[in-house]
Amino acid sequence: MQMDPEAFEALVVDELDRLPDEMVEGLENVVFVVEDHPENGEELFGLYEGLALTERGQYGMGELPDRIILYRHAHLAACENEDELRDEVHTTLVHEIAHFYGIDDEQLHELGWA
Repeated sequence: MQMDPEAFEALVVDELDRLPDEMVEGLENVVFVVEDHPENGEELFGLYEGLALTERGQYGMGELPDRIILYRHAHLAACENEDELRDEVHTTLVHEIAHFYGIDDEQLHELGWA
């Protein structure tokens, strides 16, 4: 599947807006970023860069924001149409937001969000 960067970013924003309020209300100091692919060449749909809420001690002003990155090329390569792409982006957003809340990959697999 092909989609230009602007259209993909708009789709990500739309899917982010569709997430339940309860999931996104607690997101503080987090930015969402779209990149073509990871710099290290790994095959990832997304990545959470930051310190999970469950691991934070004192957290205050001046902290750089956590980042949730979605990788465009991996999503497009895995999907045949926009409906599949929306589903995969949705799953990736839930997965990476879960890491922010301290849910690890093992728990996500058990919950069906891996």
